[in-house]
Amino acid sequence: MKKTTVNYLVLLITFFMCSSFSMPTIDPCGIENDSFQEGEHVVYKIYYNWNFVWLSAGEVDFKLQETEDHYIVEATGKTYKSYEYFFKVNDFYKTVIDKKTMLPVEFERNIEEGGYRFYNKLEFDQKNGEVISYSGKTKDEVTATIHPIQNCMHDMLSTVYFLRNLNYLEVEEMQKFPVEMFIDDKVYPIEISYEGKGTKEIKGMGEIDAVRISPQVVAGVVFTNEAKMDIWVSDDENKVPLIIESPISVGSIQAILKSHSGLKYPLGKK
Repeated sequence: MKKTTVNYLVLLITFFMCSSFSMPTIDPCGIENDSFQEGEHVVYKIYYNWNFVWLSAGEVDFKLQETEDHYIVEATGKTYKSYEYFFKVNDFYKTVIDKKTMLPVEFERNIEEGGYRFYNKLEFDQKNGEVISYSGKTKDEVTATIHPIQNCMHDMLSTVYFLRNLNYLEVEEMQKFPVEMFIDDKVYPIEISYEGKGTKEIKGMGEIDAVRISPQVVAGVVFTNEAKMDIWVSDDENKVPLIIESPISVGSIQAILKSHSGLKYPLGKK
């Protein structure tokens, strides 16, 4: 199992959230939150497929807190002890989001996967259109670079929570929409196809109405070749990812909603 597998999952969830909305109608510079609240906690179980065998690999945990002016989202990804014989992961992500605009003020990522180490912190200056990126092997070994950005740029986590507040639009099946976000000191384009609606059976939660999305991402740091995903998101006011499946450079991964608490609305209820 290659490095950044949990990193894949966080990105997949982000892409997934981007998928159910028509991008041309979005105002990226501000939106009111009506889809999540203080104390939301969502956990996904990760499965890795290698040589036709699905292995239970680990979990990714999303927690949300708020202050007077900001939402603070932290995501951690860890492998199960039983899987650490194959590959050990201990990843951390954090974004600080301005409540008034739903735009990121700061983003932090600390990756520990096998022998691979990577630290990255982004400081967004939305008003002046630039982001300062601190990158290095560890937090104490970073180099700062300044990058120009378009107005109202998002990071990989803030994108999720911004787009969860957009209303569903009537779109035709196979209709495609573009999305961009700032990752690894670059703006990444993502093309998303709306595949229609259905229901998905989630263990312990029963059947849930869902929307199916297929993001197509370009080759780069995350994906070695063009990869098409199958993603199902709850067709309700929470807009929470339920199941995410994607090929990666070696094998494939699957993330399934394991547990949730603190959702603003009952899961699956419109």
